[in-house]
Amino acid sequence: MRAFVGVDLGGTNLRAGLVDSDSGAVLTLKSTPTLAREGHQVVIARMIELIQLTIASSGIPPEQIGGIGIGVPGVLDLDRGLVIFLPNLPGNWPNVSLAALISEKVGCPTFLLNDVRSITYGEWKFGAGQGVENMACYAIGTGVGGGLVINSRLHLGIGGAAGEFGHQTIDMNGPVCGCGNRGCLETFASGPAISALGVKAVIQGFTSNIGQLAGYDLNKITPEVICEAAKLGDKVAKEIYDKVGSWLGVAISNTIVSFGPKKVVISGGVAAAGDILFEPIRRTVYERVRVMPVEQVEILAAALGPNSGVIGSAMWAAQNLNSAG
Repeated sequence: MRAFVGVDLGGTNLRAGLVDSDSGAVLTLKSTPTLAREGHQVVIARMIELIQLTIASSGIPPEQIGGIGIGVPGVLDLDRGLVIFLPNLPGNWPNVSLAALISEKVGCPTFLLNDVRSITYGEWKFGAGQGVENMACYAIGTGVGGGLVINSRLHLGIGGAAGEFGHQTIDMNGPVCGCGNRGCLETFASGPAISALGVKAVIQGFTSNIGQLAGYDLNKITPEVICEAAKLGDKVAKEIYDKVGSWLGVAISNTIVSFGPKKVVISGGVAAAGDILFEPIRRTVYERVRVMPVEQVEILAAALGPNSGVIGSAMWAAQNLNSAG
C-alpha cells in the first residue's frame, strides 16, 4: 500500500486525510478551522501542522507517504504550484508558492489542483463516476463549480480552468455575476441564489411555510430550509426547486451536447435535496437534448460526500508522481 495526503482548503475548515491510493479509503482524517482572515502565512502554517498531525496519527511510516495533493478554491498555476487568486478567501494570496512551501516543510512532493476539479477526480476514481471514460461534475454550494474527465483523463484546459460550469451564460440579460459576466448559472442556481428566492417569496407574502421554518428570520432562510418546506409539500418551495432544477438542466444539457459524458455527477450541499432537485434537472435535459442518445447519460448524486475533495487531491498527487515515474 502507498498512501497519499489529500488536503481540502475550505473557507471555513482545513481538512486533511491520508488516502490509500489503491482503494481510495480515507485512513486518517483531521480538520481544523481555516481562520483565513489571519492571512495566508498563518493558514499555511496551520495546514503544515494539520498534515504532519494526519501523518503522525496514522501510524504509517513517513517513507510510505507518496506525496501531497491540495484542493484550492481559486485560480492556480499548476506547473509552478502557485496560488494566483482566491476569490472567496480573505487575505493576501496572489502568487503564493504553496506547493513549494508545503513540500519543504513536510518533506513530500506537493501538487495543487482546483478544489472542484479535485472533487471531480475523486468521484471519477472511486465515487459515482467510476467505470466511464467521460464524466462531468457539477458542485453546487456557495457557488457553482465543475470539472470534466475526458477519455479517462482529468481535463484541465488553459491554466487548469476547464469545467467552470457555473460561469456559462444561461441568460444573456441576466443579473451580474461576481465574475463580471451577466446571467451566469451561478447567479440562478447557487446556494445564495436559492436562499434569495426564498427570501423574496416571504417578503412578497406568498402563502408558504418557509418563513415559519426559518423562525421568521430572513437571515435563516437557506436552501436546506426551503428544501425541508418542499418535502413537506409547500407549493412555493417546490416551485423554487423546480425553477432551479430547470436552470441546472439547461446548463447540463449544454455540457452533454458539448462533451458527451456518460455520467453527470452532482455534488455539494444543494445536491442533498435529492429528487426535488434531480427530477426537474432530468426532465429539462430530456426535453432539450435532441442530437444524441440522452437516455444513455446518467445524472446522479456524488457518492463520496465531504471526502471527495480529499480523496481527489490525494489521487491527483498519485497521478502526477506516477506520470513522472
